[in-house]
Amino acid sequence: MNRVSTFGNYQSALLDLMAAQTRAQDAQERVSTQKVATDLSGFGRGSETLTALKSTQSRIQGFIDTGETVAARLSTQDLALDRVAEGVSGAREAIAAALASGRIDGLMLELQGHYQITQDGLNGRHQNRYLFAGSQSATAPVTAMTMADLADLPAASDAFANDSLKQVSRLDEGTLMETGFLASEIGQEAFDIFRDIQLFHEATPMTGGLDDATRDFLTAQLSRLDQARETVTNFGARNGSLQNRVDSILTAQNTQKVSLDEMLSKKTDADLAQALTDLELSQVAIQASAQVINQLRQVSLLNFLS
Repeated sequence: MNRVSTFGNYQSALLDLMAAQTRAQDAQERVSTQKVATDLSGFGRGSETLTALKSTQSRIQGFIDTGETVAARLSTQDLALDRVAEGVSGAREAIAAALASGRIDGLMLELQGHYQITQDGLNGRHQNRYLFAGSQSATAPVTAMTMADLADLPAASDAFANDSLKQVSRLDEGTLMETGFLASEIGQEAFDIFRDIQLFHEATPMTGGLDDATRDFLTAQLSRLDQARETVTNFGARNGSLQNRVDSILTAQNTQKVSLDEMLSKKTDADLAQALTDLELSQVAIQASAQVINQLRQVSLLNFLS
C-alpha cells in the first residue's frame, strides 16, 4: 500500500509535469528539425546503419563534385580545341584562296592571324589554369608569340613549354581517367608548317604574283595542313568521348545518391503528423499537471486531521 502524503502528492504531480515537458521538447524538436533525432544517440541501434549510409553518401557526393569539375574542364577543352582547329583550317583556306587567285599579297599577314588563333587555343585556360600545359598549369604552354618568333627557334618543338604529365581524374572507386592533353601533341604538326612557311618567306619574300617555286611550296602545305587539322579533330573527338563517359558516370552517381537519400530519409525523417499530435498532447499534459500542482497548494491532509 502506498502512503498518502502532501509531499508524495507534490512529488508525483511534479514528476508528471517534468515528463510532459520532456515529451513536449522532444516533439518540438521533431517538428522544427523534421528529423527523428538530432544526434546519432537518438537513433539507438540504427545509428551504425546511418553512419554507414552517410559515409557512402559523402563519398558519392565527393565523386559527383569531382565529376562536375572534370565535365566543366572538358567543356572548356572542347572550345579550346575548336579554336585550334579554326586556326589551322583558316590557314589552309587562306593558302587555297591565294593559289586560286594567283596573288599572295597579304598572305603572310593573314597567316599570322591564323597562327595567333591556333596559339590562343593551345594557351586556353580553365579557372585560370592552362589546359594543355601538363602539370605546369601556371605556365603558358606556347611561348612563341609570332611566326617570326617560331622561325627563330631551332625547331618548332622548342615553342612548347608543357611537360609530359597529363591530367588524371578519379571519377569513382574504380575509375581513373586521363582527361588532359598536351599542347605539344596537339599543335606540333601545325607549328612545323607555320615555321616552314615563315622560313620560306624570309628566304623568298611572298609578295605580288605567284612564281612556280612559291606555288609548288604552298601547294605542298595544303596536304600538310589537312593532316594537321585531322590531328586536332581527332583530339576533339577523344575529348567528346571523354565528355560522354563523364556524363554517364555522373548520371549513375546521381541516381545512386537519390536512392541513398531516400533510404536515409526513411530512417531519419520524422512523421510530422505524429510529431504535431504528440506536441499537442504533451502541452495538454503540461497544463493538466500545472493545474494539479496549483490545486495541491490549496489542499493539505492537515485539514482532515482532528
